[in-house]
Amino acid sequence: MDRLVSERGGVHRKEVRLLLAQGRIHIDGRPADSINQAVGPFTRVTLDARVLQANKARYVMLHKPSGVVSATRDKQHKTVIDLVSVPYSSELHIVGRLDFNSTGLMLLTNDGRWSRSLSDPQNNIAKTYRVLLEKALDDSYVKAFADGMYFDFEGVTTRPAELRILGQYEAEVDLIEGRYHQIKRMFGRFDNRVKALHRTSVGSLSMAAGPALGQWRELTLSELDLLGLEHCCLSPTE
Repeated sequence: MDRLVSERGGVHRKEVRLLLAQGRIHIDGRPADSINQAVGPFTRVTLDARVLQANKARYVMLHKPSGVVSATRDKQHKTVIDLVSVPYSSELHIVGRLDFNSTGLMLLTNDGRWSRSLSDPQNNIAKTYRVLLEKALDDSYVKAFADGMYFDFEGVTTRPAELRILGQYEAEVDLIEGRYHQIKRMFGRFDNRVKALHRTSVGSLSMAAGPALGQWRELTLSELDLLGLEHCCLSPTE
């Protein structure tokens, strides 16, 4: 706390103790109780009537269309950030990319701790994909996905993935990790090209309750709680 107040309040760090004793520093609306009090990126800090920090945590669900890049900026193509047309869009980063031609659920946030937790395979949050393939499927795919596949480039074996055959050329896949082009590479072991890929859900979040193609909305507090990950209490309203 003392470092933040000194840097943003324009006071010497030694003066912060006096300001604290005078009750002039407030943390999230309450008088600060220690110069060593921890402040996070979304902690509201004021000195007298002056706001020194008041960032708001943002959690955005986007229905990505084909032909949009999963990047914050690109010189040639429209990016997913370009679709979120609000002043705070430049603060956001992407949680789990989708390929240029892939569609479906994408999440964006400015909360780095939340995005790291969501992407961590140890938290066992499944991402579900609908896949359209060039060649017919059979039960050998189910076993191969469940057993995991060794990727030479990374030198790792993929975690078990659940594959459900929906039709002759269509499947649904659950992953709890997200390696580079993982689904395409796994089907590539069968020399079967992925013609279309659509992410339908991430954990408890589903495109069934999501925005229309190319649209976005902020997650509700109840949706964040259902994911079971720690998030900032100052996040969006229900």
